[in-house]
Amino acid sequence: MATDVTERVPQPAPVRERGATTIADRVVAKISARAAREALGGVPEGGRPPHASVVVHRDAARISVSVELGYPADVGRRCGAVRSRVRSRVEQLVGMEVHEVAVHVERLHSPRTAPTARKGRTA
Repeated sequence: MATDVTERVPQPAPVRERGATTIADRVVAKISARAAREALGGVPEGGRPPHASVVVHRDAARISVSVELGYPADVGRRCGAVRSRVRSRVEQLVGMEVHEVAVHVERLHSPRTAPTARKGRTA
């Protein structure tokens, strides 16, 4: 007695019955900030870690990342590395298309003006 193989294979539910996965903007922002920190190799002494804001529309994101860099630095190269890393990590981890990554350099930190250097001076 031969049995038809197609009868045993379950058919997927219709699309409208499968549900959906929604990823919150704040999750994408945290992934973006972490990726920026990875791209920079850490935070400069006396600096704040990168932070990000995200606007998600359907399955596409626009990301704004704020960073602080050590001085001297090749600002263009460092910002390019941040853009590249943020885009790849968000696309890889979230599966979301990234339309734009804007990098804002908030501050440059010089070793000569670090808080520890100022504390040691006497007037």
